[in-house]
Amino acid sequence: MLVLDLTGVGDRQAFMDRCTADLGLPDWFGRNWDALADCLTDLSWWPAEPGGRRLHVRGWHGFASVLPREWRIVKDILRDAELFWRDTDTELRVVLEE
Repeated sequence: MLVLDLTGVGDRQAFMDRCTADLGLPDWFGRNWDALADCLTDLSWWPAEPGGRRLHVRGWHGFASVLPREWRIVKDILRDAELFWRDTDTELRVVLEE
């Protein structure tokens, strides 16, 4: 399981920095939306876990209220990644923690 903690993240660059740090994204991560989507559909950097991969997102309420447009983009990327891996032996589940 990986945890992305968005507590205190107030801009797009800080979001990308947090993703890099919390998720351990590969060096080829380009720190933009397309690159994030690419990382979440090429999980070669994240070893498979029994029962599938889990990504828990914490502290997202503040980010969503400060940057609602960016949060919608993030939610779309996360949803698309879940759909991409659905029904595979390396399923990805995203949990938005309250």
